[in-house]
Amino acid sequence: MKKALVIGGSGFMGSHTADELSKRGYEVTVFDRFHSPWLKVGQKMIIGDYMDEESLSKALQEISILYHFAGIADIELARKNPLATIDANVLGLTKVLEAIKKINVERFIFASTMYVYSNFGSFYRASKQAAEIIIEAYSEHYGIDFTLLRYGSLYGPRAQNWNGIRRFASQIVEEGEVQYSGDGTEMREYIHVEDAARLSVDILDSAYINQAITITGQQLIKVDDLISVLFEIAGQPRKVKYQGKSSTPTHYGHTPYRYTPKAAKKLVPQQFVDLGQGLLGVIEDIHNEQEISGN
Repeated sequence: MKKALVIGGSGFMGSHTADELSKRGYEVTVFDRFHSPWLKVGQKMIIGDYMDEESLSKALQEISILYHFAGIADIELARKNPLATIDANVLGLTKVLEAIKKINVERFIFASTMYVYSNFGSFYRASKQAAEIIIEAYSEHYGIDFTLLRYGSLYGPRAQNWNGIRRFASQIVEEGEVQYSGDGTEMREYIHVEDAARLSVDILDSAYINQAITITGQQLIKVDDLISVLFEIAGQPRKVKYQGKSSTPTHYGHTPYRYTPKAAKKLVPQQFVDLGQGLLGVIEDIHNEQEISGN
């Protein structure tokens, strides 16, 4: 049984990938600064910070597969905190690479973003572009096999409050209105997090060694149409306030493709969670959370 370590495994994408690894027979250890509320039977939890070399080194013992999901992923937070973003997403990543160059890790998998193709995304995009280049350099000099996973628009259970669909659904359920910093014509190719997790483990096949992989869905939809579907699922009259394109300097409109780094293969799930069913699940999660909190 191969051992996999998931740095940032208490988070959205990391926790679902940890679950998929467990389903496929890997011995999974979650490494994060806080205990995962979604830890499964058979998974091990290590509380630690990947910026701390000593705790990271201990967690890496006897590990074959290493996933790195940790760092700042909120674009707006990154825009407002460039130093913290570079520290977490670039320096932190480099510390992980320094640790694994001394041991025999079979594969290093890095969670990147489709924003690396773009001139949008501010310091978040810049930090991921820099991280990818650094990974390639470490691979060249130290023989570290890697896979870069460039995720598209993710949604589903366990999403952070700043996640796009989660934010829309919360506004509808809690306020009866959506406020959006755009004009609604923006296009997104959404992929359910569980589908993305399956693809994130599929790439452990040897065909994806030292490759960049775009992980996205087959469900392209305009933001305005998505919001309409959410209102309908929630059973509420549509009420939207758009703030225009000029208020979204950090997000792309119809496509992220501007700057082209390392060429990537694109993976899409052949069987996938239907967008409508996935959106219903998001609405249900928010209602359940309200019942638990007593609101």
